[in-house]
Amino acid sequence: MSTIEVTSQPAAAPAGRDRTRTRALLVEHSMTIAYVVLFAVLAATVQNFASVANIVGLMLSVAQIGMVACTMMLCLASRDFDLSVGSTIAFAGVLGAIVLERTGSVTLAVLAGLGSGALIGAGNGVLIAYLRVNALIATLATMLMVRGLAFIASHGQAVGINSDAFIDFGDARIGGLPLPVLVAGACFLVFGVLLNHTVFGRNTLAIGGNPEAARLAGVKVEKLRVWIFLLQGLVTGLAGLILASRITSGQPNAAQGFELDVISACVLGGVSLQGGKARIFGVLIGVLIMGTVENVMNLMDVDAFYQYLMRGVILLAAVLLDQLKTRGERRS
Repeated sequence: MSTIEVTSQPAAAPAGRDRTRTRALLVEHSMTIAYVVLFAVLAATVQNFASVANIVGLMLSVAQIGMVACTMMLCLASRDFDLSVGSTIAFAGVLGAIVLERTGSVTLAVLAGLGSGALIGAGNGVLIAYLRVNALIATLATMLMVRGLAFIASHGQAVGINSDAFIDFGDARIGGLPLPVLVAGACFLVFGVLLNHTVFGRNTLAIGGNPEAARLAGVKVEKLRVWIFLLQGLVTGLAGLILASRITSGQPNAAQGFELDVISACVLGGVSLQGGKARIFGVLIGVLIMGTVENVMNLMDVDAFYQYLMRGVILLAAVLLDQLKTRGERRS
C-alpha cells in the first residue's frame, strides 16, 4: 500500500507581491514623504519658518506658480509644454493696466487680460496641433513675441494701477487667507476633478500616452490640444492680472524665468515629460517644494545669485528624477 506525501510550499508569492506593492507606493509618494521631512527639519532649524505669517507668505508667493502649474500639468500630460507662460503673465498684466488706465473699468481690464491670455494659448495650440510646429519652437517664438508686445504696449515702462478695486483683486483676504491663495486652491480643485473624473482628463492622458492610438479610439486629438493650450493661456492671463494687482503695476519684464519654475514644479510632482502621466496632488507638492526652498533662502538671506543656482539644480534634479522613474517603469 503506497502513501502519497503532500508537501506545502511557503507562501512566498504573496509576500513578494506585498513588497512590490509597498515599494511602488513609496516610489509614487516619495516626493510627498520628502516634503514632509523637509518641512519638519526646516521648522525645527530655521527661525520663524513655521510662524503663521511666514506660512501664509509662503502660500502667497507660490499662488501664481500653482495656478499655472495646474494647466501646465495638462500640457505635459498630453506630451506638450508651454515656454510662453512668463511672457503671457507680463503681457496680461500690462494690457489689463493699460485698459484700466484708459477706461477706468475693472471689468474691462480683467476681460482684456483673460482674453489676451486665452488668445495666446489658442494660438499656441493651433501652431502645434494643426500646423505641426514643434512645441519647443512654437512656444519659444511666442515667448519672444509676446514679451516684445508687452514692451511695445507699455513703451518699456511700468504701467501704474491706482484703482483700489483692482488692487483688492490681489490683496483682499477671506477667512485670513489672501485671495490669490484661494484662487490657486480653486484651480487645484477644478483641474484635479477635470483630470481624474472627466472624459477631457482621460483623453488628455490618452493622447500623451499614445496620440495615434487615441486618434483611432475616436479622440479628436488636434481639437483637444487647442483646448488644453487655451486653458493654459486663460489661467496664465488670470495669474498675470493677480500679479499686476499685487505689485500695483503692469510690468513688461515681470515673470522672467517663470516657465522654468512651473515646469520644475510639475516634474517634481510626478508629471512625466514623456506624457500620459499626471497627479494633481503631486503637482501641489512640487509647487510647495519650489516655494519652500526659495522661502528658506530668503529667510537665511542667501544671495540672489545663489538662488538662481539652486533653481537650476532643482530643475535638473526634477528632470533626472523623471528619467529614473521612466526607466524603472520600463524595466518592470
